[in-house]
Amino acid sequence: MMFNSILKFLQDKLNYFYNNSLILQNIDKIILPFILLTFISSMFMNSDYIGFIALIVMFLTFIKFIFCKGQKFELKAFELFLLIYFMIVIVSLFGSTLFSLSLKGFFKTFVYIGFYFSVSRYLKDNKNHIPLILGTIAGCITFEALIGIFQSTLHLEQISTWQDTSNLNPEDVISRVYGTLKPLNPNLYGGYLVCGLPVVIGSVFYFLYKKSYKLLLFSALSCLCVCYSILQTGCRGAYLSMILVFGLVFLLSAKFFWNTYKKIYISIISGATLLMIFALTFVNSLRLRFLSIFAMRNDSSNSFRFNVYHSSLEMFKDNWLLGIGVGNKNFREIYGLYMKTGFDALSAYNIYLETAVESGIFALISFVAFLGKLIYDAVKYVLTSKNIVNVIFVCACVISICSALFHGLVDTIYFRPQLQFIFWTFVAVIYSILSDNTDI
Repeated sequence: MMFNSILKFLQDKLNYFYNNSLILQNIDKIILPFILLTFISSMFMNSDYIGFIALIVMFLTFIKFIFCKGQKFELKAFELFLLIYFMIVIVSLFGSTLFSLSLKGFFKTFVYIGFYFSVSRYLKDNKNHIPLILGTIAGCITFEALIGIFQSTLHLEQISTWQDTSNLNPEDVISRVYGTLKPLNPNLYGGYLVCGLPVVIGSVFYFLYKKSYKLLLFSALSCLCVCYSILQTGCRGAYLSMILVFGLVFLLSAKFFWNTYKKIYISIISGATLLMIFALTFVNSLRLRFLSIFAMRNDSSNSFRFNVYHSSLEMFKDNWLLGIGVGNKNFREIYGLYMKTGFDALSAYNIYLETAVESGIFALISFVAFLGKLIYDAVKYVLTSKNIVNVIFVCACVISICSALFHGLVDTIYFRPQLQFIFWTFVAVIYSILSDNTDI
């Protein structure tokens, strides 16, 4: 690979600086805190500040590759599809009629994918830090869940028109919690929690395997807190994604528990399912909120999305080859030419439709191929590996990825940095484990 040849040449020339610099020799110890800070800052900082911390991670990784001998790029099959997607996005950028706005959106995409490559290459050399990184994410999710529980006790007033209350009694209106994520929004909060829920569940299995029963109890309580807060968000996409999460946990974990603990396993899964059904059946506000999913045009939120889908499809038909260019600001400018009066939108409310509109049909195909190959490789590893700890980590990450993608069918909070950075970290964890079956 020509790029690796150039990289090796630079490393040979700059090897003197590496041998005489304690900073370069310990650069991984500097990268790790900034990776963790990216997740922690996502809970309360604005997008620009979170992105700046991620840029530091990318810059330090670049320095590491230039100066540290032996570093090189090796792409797995699913990364090839990701690289193709990124190249198409570049072509779409230069074909956009709103280049300056599209450039801002492209820079965000560059940071997200660059962060993925940085974390994946860090973890490839430091697999022993996978528990720390996933544990930090689980800790952030748990903290946010506790904030949601606190907010639910205060019965917060809406800070925007988040739900259609025209056909509801005042006592049946759910007080939607929104955490501390910026911008304050219960759908973003719900998507964030449900994307991190599998990692919290994974910690239960991890501490069970390690026989750390005190931490196991703490993880189980954290899981209950996260589930409760998801219900309190009133985010219907998060409700459906949470059901998917428990379904996938059941399917993937059956490999280890079905033969030996069949009765106990079925009892736990049945109990969790009945608890969720009970909440959605007997808590009137939750039941009405969940049933509004099926109200179609009778719910204003649903009707709004249908209008956005229709207009976005028209945008795609007119720009199917290269799209309009990436970025929500770019989308909003072009969307104004297609929208129905009174139905302005920041996005397509569907990540696949959004990808097609912004970068064209071939970007969508390559992006879906990347996701399909990634999930296929991860599930194949889960079904064949005997390394229990690694399997727990891969299961948690692939279920988190699937939950975000499923939620993305009805919303585009996936593109927010709070979700993007943990999403790409999950991909990085899968990459590092699939690259080498070394025990953690």
